[in-house]
Amino acid sequence: MRGRFITLEGIDGAGKSTHIPWIADYLTGRGREVRTTREPGGTPLGEGLRALLLDPQQQVSPETETLLMFAARNEHLRRVILPALERGEWVLCDRFTDATFAYQGGGRGVGLKQLEALERWVQGGLQPDLTLYFDVPVETARERLDSARSADRFEREQGEFFARVREGYLARARRFPQRIRIVDSTVALPDVQRALRIELDRMPGAA
Repeated sequence: MRGRFITLEGIDGAGKSTHIPWIADYLTGRGREVRTTREPGGTPLGEGLRALLLDPQQQVSPETETLLMFAARNEHLRRVILPALERGEWVLCDRFTDATFAYQGGGRGVGLKQLEALERWVQGGLQPDLTLYFDVPVETARERLDSARSADRFEREQGEFFARVREGYLARARRFPQRIRIVDSTVALPDVQRALRIELDRMPGAA
């Protein structure tokens, strides 16, 4: 049986990455073989591109940034995600194509038609079975980032950029409500985990 593909999304500072180990443990406890991965990254080539894309010293045009994201994604899909799904594994990915629509589309202004063309070319008809979007006000996210490690190239962007990114995510959630589930990331950790449990238990094959 084909595995399930779950992606986690949110603006920088939304706290999504902290929930990945908990979700992996929760699914493993229900007998699922789980593979965790991330974008950009997940392969040697992808991790190399990630280092370039996050490097604050790099100056990259929005179009080049977008193409590099999809180049890393193409490699990631063919070498990691698709083989794992075919083996019946549940793939848990920190960011996927919704992030590109939000960051490069909403944040950078890359055209929707261009993004959709690249999505069709690289993914065909593949979409995540479930996307968990961790929503948080931009001001809260910025406060969390200020107390974090040294900021990468994206984290150094101004609040206006993240406001556009957040709206890009919310637009995707409105367009694909059956796939993208909004999780309030401002509440206490037990409440977030309770919401995650509800969404995960709704998935076919999760029980």
